Amino acid sequence: MPHVPTLLLAARVRVFFRQLPLALAGQPEGIHQMRVAGRRLRGVLPLVARKPAGARVRGARRALKRVIRAAGAGRDLDVGLALFDEQAAELDASPELTALRRRLATARTRGRRRMQEALLDEDVAGLRRDLRAVAASVEETGSVVLARIRQARDVEGEALLARLDVLGDPFDGEALHDVRRRVRRLRYVAEAAAEVSGEESRAPKRLKALQEHLGGIHDAWMLAEWLGRHAVAADRRQAGARAAEARRLAAACLELSQARHRAYLEADPVGTLKEALVVLTPVPVQPWQESA
Repeated sequence: MPHVPTLLLAARVRVFFRQLPLALAGQPEGIHQMRVAGRRLRGVLPLVARKPAGARVRGARRALKRVIRAAGAGRDLDVGLALFDEQAAELDASPELTALRRRLATARTRGRRRMQEALLDEDVAGLRRDLRAVAASVEETGSVVLARIRQARDVEGEALLARLDVLGDPFDGEALHDVRRRVRRLRYVAEAAAEVSGEESRAPKRLKALQEHLGGIHDAWMLAEWLGRHAVAADRRQAGARAAEARRLAAACLELSQARHRAYLEADPVGTLKEALVVLTPVPVQPWQESA
């Protein structure tokens, strides 16, 4: 019977390749789920591979990073368009607002096209070969896998706590997005820890809640930035009405992002993170987890 690390990797691979065709077809949910599956798979490879720094693992992780990045812009614009509609509904309708939405929708279409071309250019067959090679030589000694999880928890957790300490309470869109990426990586470590140890853990839920707070901040901030750039471009074209409308909606999005940031601070991110790190600690190795 396959050991848990083997099953864990197989499940991550299966979900990723199930979502890839949906992403290629341009389905918004498929794009999102493919990116999530790709990140989970990328994160688990060095935890369960027999040779975490081997050429196969490095090649697969690089390919997955390219695929995830290629899908990123299109996904951000999908979220941005939905948020645009929510915020625009609170403002008086205008032809300029309609034109801004059209430009955002056009940018999303271009982003999806670029994503599809980038994914088609990717050596998927090579990625599959690398993943098969890694899957054929999984580290099945439980104590080794759990030791790697503990190390990942310590490295990621310490770096994240230090980042939060430097950031403090001020609103900084770029820095908060960096925190979000770090929280996400730690969350995937926590999920792997729970599956390998066979014990339920509150850590993934705590980290997911933190990630969702940060995601809401980022979504509104990114749309405000996009609108700000379009306001500047409209000024250069002497399209004053368009620029004014873009700035009006950008201000609303920035206010929303800052309100979400206040809610995030009220949720005590440092305390949440410390609690998650405590409960993330894997339990002692079970008998089945030691290879003969």
